[in-house]
Amino acid sequence: MSAGITFHAAPGSATARVLVDNERTTVTEWRFRPGENTGWHRHERDYVVVPMLDGRVRLAEPGGIERVVAMKAGEPYYRAAGVEHDVINAGDADYVFIEVEFK
Repeated sequence: MSAGITFHAAPGSATARVLVDNERTTVTEWRFRPGENTGWHRHERDYVVVPMLDGRVRLAEPGGIERVVAMKAGEPYYRAAGVEHDVINAGDADYVFIEVEFK
């Protein structure tokens, strides 16, 4: 699993594969079958996510908040350290994104 993520319980069912891990960044590929998830976690570092496929993810957030977000292949987004959530593939097809964490 990615070193900049603290899991609150056991990791979920999605597959994480670290592609790069050096003194400046960690790059992780996340693969999800429909319904698979990352597990509830907190990001300890700033990060960028680059969706590799179009899809939808459900974000379970603190306070019982859940929302579904459309992801567009090749359209990255940035988040600051401190984000807590569980990411679930809300689509009916496999889903993949790349996560780049800054050290």
